[in-house]
Amino acid sequence: MYNKTFCKVSVRRRDIEGYKRILLKLSGEALAGKLGHGIDHETLSSIALSVKEVHETGTQIGVVIGGGNIFRGLSSPKFVDQVYADYMGMLATVINALALQGTLDALGSPCRTLSAIEMKGIAEPFIRRRAIKHLEKGRLVIFAGGTGNPFFTTDTAAALRAMEIGADVLIKATRVDGIYNKDPEVSSDAILFKEIDYDQALAKDLKFMDATAISLCRDNNLEIRVINISDPKTLKKAIKDEAIGSIVRRRSVHDKEHNG
Repeated sequence: MYNKTFCKVSVRRRDIEGYKRILLKLSGEALAGKLGHGIDHETLSSIALSVKEVHETGTQIGVVIGGGNIFRGLSSPKFVDQVYADYMGMLATVINALALQGTLDALGSPCRTLSAIEMKGIAEPFIRRRAIKHLEKGRLVIFAGGTGNPFFTTDTAAALRAMEIGADVLIKATRVDGIYNKDPEVSSDAILFKEIDYDQALAKDLKFMDATAISLCRDNNLEIRVINISDPKTLKKAIKDEAIGSIVRRRSVHDKEHNG
């Protein structure tokens, strides 16, 4: 468990104007759009514009991006060792990060890619202080390479980086409107949870994020928001409006007593 006293910026709070610093988690599949694999230029441009609009409001943004549109370690051929497969997945996240950085640069948004795997000439190495300095200077920061270790998902990387930069919230962008009890793209009777406690999410084995990432957020009291990135305006709305998407956070003692 991380000790929240180790850094002055590690505990931040939201005020009435919205979140000041966010960590946005994008799945690799989100970049595939209608193609279903690879990178769809139209979708990438839409996401980049959405991020740019929020950044222009003064919100500091860190982004963790997955690589499932290119390669997914969990679904690798059986003859490929899991460690090698996970490293291949990390390299896929670097490709996606560079695609997003290039698009944001073209839009005029200052952006840096920091990789957990050292790749000189392509991306800066991840150094926590450097990441925070970039954010404070008004630059977007994309975190590539996952955690840099096999057996950890990019969801866990997102939770870890959010804690390290002192983000107010971890926003996970998906293709659906929030957290459901089952896949709404498959089941028409899926139930949407507008707000749920960390322990409830873990007990119900909800699949919006892996258990390690949820537990890390719970142990450090980091709020999770799940939104639909299909609408380019959703991210900007979610910064100030709690009615957008779903929220995962610790229930107050009053709520626990009221709901039994």
